[in-house]
Amino acid sequence: MAAPDPELRVVRTSVPHEGEAVRAEAPRRRIRELEAMVADVVVETPDTTTLVLFTGNDRLEYQPGHFCTIDPHQFEPLERWVQYLEDLKGKAEAPRAYSLASAPHERHLAITVKEERYQRGVTRYPPLLSPLLAKRTGRGSRLVLTGFTGPYVLPPDVEARTDHLLHLVAGSGVVPNWSILKHALREHPRLRHTFVYSNRTWGDVIYRDALAALAAAHPRQLRVLHTLTREAEPERHGPDVRAGRISAELLRPLVPDPRAVLVYACGPAIGPFERQAARERGEIPGPRFLEAALAALQEIGVPRDRVKRESYG
Repeated sequence: MAAPDPELRVVRTSVPHEGEAVRAEAPRRRIRELEAMVADVVVETPDTTTLVLFTGNDRLEYQPGHFCTIDPHQFEPLERWVQYLEDLKGKAEAPRAYSLASAPHERHLAITVKEERYQRGVTRYPPLLSPLLAKRTGRGSRLVLTGFTGPYVLPPDVEARTDHLLHLVAGSGVVPNWSILKHALREHPRLRHTFVYSNRTWGDVIYRDALAALAAAHPRQLRVLHTLTREAEPERHGPDVRAGRISAELLRPLVPDPRAVLVYACGPAIGPFERQAARERGEIPGPRFLEAALAALQEIGVPRDRVKRESYG
């Protein structure tokens, strides 16, 4: 793989589904390639895996919420699929973006990968890279990644802006917020966090035990609330496990001062192919997690400039 331009500019406003390109926009940030070895593989849920990566670097400069990119061309088992998809699309396959699950103070870099599935009317092409990373990458595997960048990070003066961070996440959208949360609890002890995490079932909750342990270790700073959309009697999993989706009714008592909170919202959003497919059917696509969460925030009075958002597959 050729070395990238050291002044390559990459800023993500969203983390793409399989098959979507990574956008290149300002601001300018120095990007570099890193060779990594998989030091450990942690199965988070039946379809989600954390890859703990050893890079040989004692200090890697990145911020919580940053992402790296991985080029599918480097993997021999994907060679035929890459060629087929490039012929089908008439263009080169783009690198895929993965948020960092690790925080800068932790010893090793880590990414958490959910195995994406083809969904008719939602995704245009079958997923390429995520099944390989989530299910067929073992300890000792080697890969090249490019990093690190992205706008989904805490402002340098976060403590001057707020004393309350609200995390609204769904599915694998938890990954960048997990990094942000771990970092903020260590570096910004004055901040308190309300972490609202939506999933279909209790078995789908990524970092479930680690989140509970962190909440137990920081009872004054962190409250974790789960919402489950497809499970009967979710309250049997604990007092902070609710049924249904994130709504204004749920959020209103959690945000006593809507104009002072800072919100970091990350999860599935309506994608471009989904919009196109809906138009062809003469329909308006229904809101997904991110659209519903933003509407709920608006309803309870959180100003738009207090919300940082990231769409995630």
